[in-house]
Amino acid sequence: MEMESQVNVQHDLLDRETRRKKILGRSFLLFSCALLGVGTTASPLLVRLYYVRGGARIWLTTWTQTAGFPILFLPILLSYFYRCKNSPKGSKAKLYFLTWRLFIANAIMGVFGGVGTYLYTSGAGKLPVSTSTLLLSTQLVFVAGFAFIIVKQKVTSYTSNSVVLLTVASLILGLHANGDRPNHESNKTYYAGFFMTLGAAALLGIYLPLIELTYMKANQNVTYYLVMEMQLVISIFATAFSTVGMLVNKDFQAIPKEAREYEIGEAKYYLVLVMNAVLCQFYFLGAAGVVFSASSLFSGIVMAVCLPITEVLAVLFFHEDFKAEKGIALALSIWGLISYFYGEFKQSKREKPALNPEHDDSTTT
Repeated sequence: MEMESQVNVQHDLLDRETRRKKILGRSFLLFSCALLGVGTTASPLLVRLYYVRGGARIWLTTWTQTAGFPILFLPILLSYFYRCKNSPKGSKAKLYFLTWRLFIANAIMGVFGGVGTYLYTSGAGKLPVSTSTLLLSTQLVFVAGFAFIIVKQKVTSYTSNSVVLLTVASLILGLHANGDRPNHESNKTYYAGFFMTLGAAALLGIYLPLIELTYMKANQNVTYYLVMEMQLVISIFATAFSTVGMLVNKDFQAIPKEAREYEIGEAKYYLVLVMNAVLCQFYFLGAAGVVFSASSLFSGIVMAVCLPITEVLAVLFFHEDFKAEKGIALALSIWGLISYFYGEFKQSKREKPALNPEHDDSTTT
């Protein structure tokens, strides 16, 4: 009896610990989704605000997307002090967890991300926000495809249906360019922005599964401390890439003049740039957190879900036209997202019964 009661106590403690970890895991996932959602929704609006009010420096906008990386030092240092405080007596907390192998991999990812960011900011300067966000929703297509190739993510018929619908939505926008093109822009400029934004969506589609692959191949315990360190390296190298572009294009010298001539004032010019830098760090940290807690595909889904919100806000704040073809493209995009979520829901319902019998067998033997 005594042995049996001890076993029951141990089981209860194990169950409590499992529940605690599940709650913490879900809370962290929700927090990461919130960061990603805020960054995905607000950053495109600030980029467009920079351009429509007189900003014209593409490399500067690219630079602000990752230059907020010093913000990451705060949570990294706080986590280090926390580890120092809670480390056993006689042992010393590690200052960092990043290995040289991971450092090199993330440095390459940073340059890769810098190229994708340049394509995005170039496209954003040539397209209305409502159009560019619809095009960016196609990143789910690329994430699903590359996640299947790189990390062997399962692709269901619902995912395939979602991919087709999002592709058709982007084709509708491309075929009706004249109805959406700003009056001062040529067709050549519009299509350049169109394909640059699609290129950015494609690179994002590769980037997220590559991050997931990095976690899988890390050959060490992957904690969020390590995730933040990896994101710091990615942001530093992405910023270095855009800094070279700014130096070549002489953007640093042009900033004071552009700020003085900015339509809504010099102070607001710098505020737009700083706020964009901060919100982009929300986006990158949120994306890394969602990939860490769930998967690269789920990270792509969260972004795609937020994009229709950005489209509506763009129409409200920038008074952009929202013609029939945009409405059709938006409806197809939402349909595609619903299709994906329905497929995921059905998949999870199938998996639950498959797990229960195993649990029952283990308890009866």
